[in-house]
Amino acid sequence: MDLNETGFLKYNNIEIINLSENECQVKLTITKHALNPYGIVHGGLTFALGDTAMGVLCHAMGKNVVTLDANINYLKPGKGSFLLAISKLIKMGKTTCVLKAEIFDENNTLIATMSGTYYIVG
Repeated sequence: MDLNETGFLKYNNIEIINLSENECQVKLTITKHALNPYGIVHGGLTFALGDTAMGVLCHAMGKNVVTLDANINYLKPGKGSFLLAISKLIKMGKTTCVLKAEIFDENNTLIATMSGTYYIVG
């Protein structure tokens, strides 16, 4: 299955650009539709970008997961032409896994950090 072809990712201009067994990089191309009324990337879309990066990494490890819990710390506004989320595994358990993600802007400035716990469904 080509995850880049899923409706949510295509609709929101999110693309998986690098995937290995240790890391996933997911890019959001910023358009006017991604912006909130203040002219910065909507926080929910920033969250979705990090959540996607963590979930795709689990999928690459052969785990089908759903988000059980996730947390984000917004550090700076999302601006520019793209955002990049990089996720890494912290711990793989029998029924859950824990990951982290860092989200950067086009200048490689860290704009948000995330952590997530995912339930392994199959």
